[in-house]
Amino acid sequence: MGMAAAESQQYHVLAVDDSIIDRKLIERLLKTSSYQVTTVDSGSKALEFLGLHENDESNPNTPCVSPKINHEVEVNLVITDYCMPGMTGYDLLKKIKESSSLRNIPVVIMSSENVPSRITRCLEEGAEEFFLKPVRKSDLNRLEPHIKRTKLKDQKLKTKEKVENSEVVQHQPQQQQIINDQPQQQIQQPQSETNVEQQQQIQQPQSETNVEHQQQQSLQQGNNNKRKSVEQGLSPESDRTRPRYNNGIATLV
Repeated sequence: MGMAAAESQQYHVLAVDDSIIDRKLIERLLKTSSYQVTTVDSGSKALEFLGLHENDESNPNTPCVSPKINHEVEVNLVITDYCMPGMTGYDLLKKIKESSSLRNIPVVIMSSENVPSRITRCLEEGAEEFFLKPVRKSDLNRLEPHIKRTKLKDQKLKTKEKVENSEVVQHQPQQQQIINDQPQQQIQQPQSETNVEQQQQIQQPQSETNVEHQQQQSLQQGNNNKRKSVEQGLSPESDRTRPRYNNGIATLV
């Protein structure tokens, strides 16, 4: 077994075709190329094998994760017929590309009809290749580069996630230290502010008391002055009764 065959043995292909003849043919070709193969006869069964099912109750177009499927089986590529009853190969392609967990799996479409608009639509939707039936072994040689490119992309993504997670773990102790230091600063700040407020409150009443005392003294002094001026403006009682002499006759004023 050559090196290329040994590498291909690591890859698992899910083949989807409603025709048992075409399904057996593609299975044999894939195994000859040292791929691990699983075959199903419909798009719905392919989704079930991938761990997805259609949520018919709420939204039939939204695939959901099924808890009954064994997710330990990794699928590296899906090859599907275009014309199938129920769910077509194009519909299956769309379901896979709409799934956040499966969108990176390469999908290859097969068809016995050479329709350019169909081919273009599938490639625009995300298909890696479009094979015309009958599929030949030379066609399958084009599968491995797509699988390797996808696996390399997944490895880079996992490495990036590990780096980001490690950075988050390193930042957490620093953030915790900052959080622990904040209460001490908050405690010290109110104490200093309280002391200043207390001093201001002590000084303010004293100054206000002095001002009020001065104002009272000034007011009292003013009242005394007014009273004296009024008293001075009035004649004393003795002056009223003092006799005046006019032509030798004493008269009371």
